[in-house]
Amino acid sequence: EVQLVESGGGLVHPGASLRLSCAASGFSFESSDMSWVRQAPGEGPEWISAIASGGVVTYYDDSVKGRFAVSRDNAKKLLYLQMNSLRTDDTAVYYCASGWGPYGSRGQGTQVTVSS
Repeated sequence: EVQLVESGGGLVHPGASLRLSCAASGFSFESSDMSWVRQAPGEGPEWISAIASGGVVTYYDDSVKGRFAVSRDNAKKLLYLQMNSLRTDDTAVYYCASGWGPYGSRGQGTQVTVSS
């Protein structure tokens, strides 16, 4: 059974940084592409980043390009999202998801709130 557990969210001011983590188990993490998806209140899910299984190929939505960085540690089965220069419109629940795209299995999510 795929299990994904996100952590690292919180309440921060605009311009701050956060690092999200996702602990994976129950599947072959090292062979799986992984994604980050976020959902703001009243909005649909937004696919913001992905990383291929080998950790070299990445994808960023224009809304986060240049501010967010995805990485992974296959030995520890961990996925990361470094978020810099956070803005109020980054406020959302952030999910890690298996696969390349927004449709894979997700964890319970971690809340990120950016507010002055």
